[in-house]
Order: sequence, then structure tokens, then C-alpha cells
Amino acid sequence: MGVSVNRVPPRLRALAALPFLLALALHLTLLGVRSDRLPDPMATHFSPGFEGRADGWTGLTAFLLVSSGLLLALGAGWAFLIRRSVLWGAWGTAGFVGALLVLLVQDNVDAADARQVASSMLNIVLAAAVAQGAVLLGRALTRLVPKEVPARAGVLSPEDVRLPLGASEVASWSRTVGSRALTVLGVGSWAGVLILAYEGQWLFAPGPALLGLLLLVSARIRVTVDRRGLTVRPALSPWPRLTVPLDGVEGASAREIDALAEYGGWGYRVRAHRTGVVLRSGEALVVRRDGGREVAVTVPDAATASALLNALVERRGRL
Repeated sequence: MGVSVNRVPPRLRALAALPFLLALALHLTLLGVRSDRLPDPMATHFSPGFEGRADGWTGLTAFLLVSSGLLLALGAGWAFLIRRSVLWGAWGTAGFVGALLVLLVQDNVDAADARQVASSMLNIVLAAAVAQGAVLLGRALTRLVPKEVPARAGVLSPEDVRLPLGASEVASWSRTVGSRALTVLGVGSWAGVLILAYEGQWLFAPGPALLGLLLLVSARIRVTVDRRGLTVRPALSPWPRLTVPLDGVEGASAREIDALAEYGGWGYRVRAHRTGVVLRSGEALVVRRDGGREVAVTVPDAATASALLNALVERRGRL
């Protein structure tokens, strides 16, 4: 049975990333124009209150890296997760964050001592107003993107498809597949580690470092089908691994899946009656285990993998 798969138009992804690029361009331009009038370090954190006084500071270089990285990460996240109905959210987020960064720079202009810088709560009001305007613009731009029409994606290879395999023949199939989303998140985590190291905040570095390592290790996997069954493991590491023994397989098929709609995201996902190793939307090998539970792995050439696995299961039954 097929599933409904919504393809995200490239135009929609571009429109989701655009406001963050515009905010980044404005922010970098302002920093460049005002650089000779800014204290180093800058005041970047303020105490609660209508006129909050500075109680946290960041060097100009670190502030440039952190603020730019924040806008780029938010833009990449919205571009990956975007749906037509929430394009306004991407524009609103970019408007709010971009306005806060611009206002923060303005608060520091011509400050002889960053410890004397104050930031008014009016900045939040102004940023919210900019965000509201950006939301309206995002809603208007939604008209440039065709409405999403769910396409019924047929099964690429049903469970009754088998490769011709003799009783004494040995066969195996293996492919690697990667995830740009997990790679970007992993690199972003390590960028955060470098910024923390630059600022001397080593106490906070182990968490992002471990997260970045796990993301990068999981961002590329190797999927193997052979006489032992199905094996899924990181391409750069022998562990952790997911195995489905051949004697626990009832059948396999290949079909299109939607990572967000069916599994709620990327990575190792567990849902009722199904488990997924999902690095992207698209072609996936789906293995039906004894008891009816499914294991899905997004991988190219899944039809060949399912046909071989079905042949191995059938031959096992004849032995």
C-alpha cells in the first residue's frame, strides 16, 4: 500500500531561507559600518528590567561568529522543515531575531565602556513589530508557491518480488546513504564548541562536543542485506548497529516515505508498530518482522535490497 508524500518545491525552501540571508546581510553591513564605534568586548546580556544594565560581554569576533551562525542555522532549519502553510513563521522568526541583533549592535554604538551599556525593553516591542511585518510579507509570498497536492506514491517493490537465487548461490547487497540535515547540525555543534573554546568557556563545551560527534557519526550509514539478514550501522563505525536476523524476517518491500509525516523527523525513530532509520524522505527499504512490526531504512536502490531479502527468506524456508 502506498503512502502520501508531499514534495517540497525548491522555490519554497528558497523563500524560507531568504529572510535569514537578508537579516544576515543587514546585520553584517551594520557591524562593518559601526565596527570602529563599537566597544570590544560588546555588551550582549542584560539584567531584567525596563532599562536592563549590561551583565554579560562577548568579544567582537566571537559575537560576529555566534550571531552569523545563529541566523544561518535558523535559516537552514526552516529550509529543511518548511511547509507552505508555515512560510510566514520563517519570515517572522527571521524578522524578530534579525531586529534584536541590529538593536543590540545599536545599543553598543559609541559606548566608551561596555559595562555602562543599557538595553531597553522597548527593543523587544520593536523586534515584535518587525516580526509582525515580516509575517505579513511571508503570508503574501506564500502565493508564489503552488499549493501542496499530496501525491499517492506507489510501492516501488512489493513483497512478492524476489531475485532469482539458486540454492548454492551467495549474494549480498550494500549501500551507504547520508543526511545533510544531520551533517549540518553536527558541524553546527562543533562550531559552537570552537566558539566556547575561544571564549574560554570550557565547562560548557563537552555537551555540544558529544552531541556533534553523535550527529556526525549518525549522518552517514551503511545498509547491508546478506545471508544474515539486514544490518544497519554508521559508515565510519562498527557500532551502534541495528540488525534484523534473517529468521525474523517475514518479507520486505521498497516504498517512498515522508520523514516528517511518518516518523516525525530524522535519525533513529520509534513509532507504534514501526521503527525507522530515517536520514531523508524518499526511497526506503521496509522489512516486515515476525509479529508484523516494520523496520524502515531510507536508502537508494531499496527495490534490489528488498528483492534479495525476499529471495533469501524464501530459500531459508525451503531448507
